[in-house]
Amino acid sequence: MRNLREFRAGKPASYPDQTVYAAYACAELRLNFEDIDGGTGLAFRVASPTKAIYFGAGRCSWYPQNNATAATLASDKYFANRILEDAGVATLGGNYFFLSARHRALRPKGHDREDALDYFRALNGRAFLKPLTGSRGDFAQAIDSETALEAYLDNVAPHYDAVLMQPVVSGFEYRIFLLDDEVVYSARKFPPALEGDGTHRVRDLLTAHNASLESHGLSVIDPAAISEADRDTVLLASERLEIPGRTNLSAGGHMAFDSPNAAALTMAQKAVRALGLRAAAVDLFADIGGNPDAAAIIEVNSNPSIRLLEKLQRPDLILKIWRHTFSAAGLLDV
Repeated sequence: MRNLREFRAGKPASYPDQTVYAAYACAELRLNFEDIDGGTGLAFRVASPTKAIYFGAGRCSWYPQNNATAATLASDKYFANRILEDAGVATLGGNYFFLSARHRALRPKGHDREDALDYFRALNGRAFLKPLTGSRGDFAQAIDSETALEAYLDNVAPHYDAVLMQPVVSGFEYRIFLLDDEVVYSARKFPPALEGDGTHRVRDLLTAHNASLESHGLSVIDPAAISEADRDTVLLASERLEIPGRTNLSAGGHMAFDSPNAAALTMAQKAVRALGLRAAAVDLFADIGGNPDAAAIIEVNSNPSIRLLEKLQRPDLILKIWRHTFSAAGLLDV
């Protein structure tokens, strides 16, 4: 098996992660890989001796084994929750709210911006919000005041049409990647952290962290997520301060291989079956409120990144996922 780090070094720096992994899998599985977009890696062709398939990176779906209906339903966090609940799978629930009057005549009452405040009060003035169809942790944030809610909705409105509001839950967060009913890997998710250098204040470290998020097209961390006292602290070299909220790798979070109990894994399998997906990553909370038997689905991602596997040096699992993809597309014999 080729060294993935060396393989990446031989590819254009502009290539998205999944394009690198597709090209790597092609080299291992003796398929032909051809970049058809002048070196960007955003569109490419994979061919066997008898068949060719076009793939897209970036915002395109990377998993042709998922049909369009299943993938689209999963991408809408509210609809996905309704399907899962109907199938008897516990979720965090919540409700959705549109941020503008566009298409108001086409939707039921109770889902406009003015209704969000009433729902927020019903959640006792504390909630977790995220865009209804967002990804990578963009604008995923806990809100604990009506003033903060209004500011949050103002900030999100230029970027997304609607948000999902859910109760705040505490527990251990996991990502479980499945191909059909097989658990390929399970990892525990941790929030991002600022790492000190013995010189800069936390507020300066956060400014640099936010600049990195913005450069990748992601929303920034609200400084209010860190206490005023902590913001003026100078962390020692290598000392870390966790930032609560989002845990996505792209937003600075990290993951480590770990597994919840068997019941939580079964819940993830049932969620993927209910949505009709063949390749998916299920994010869930386990040990909710300290109860080892309490678990609930956060969301199901039908187009998950697998960058974690490169970070943890598991090219064998990257190859396993792409073998499944190429086989489903008819490029390999099963």
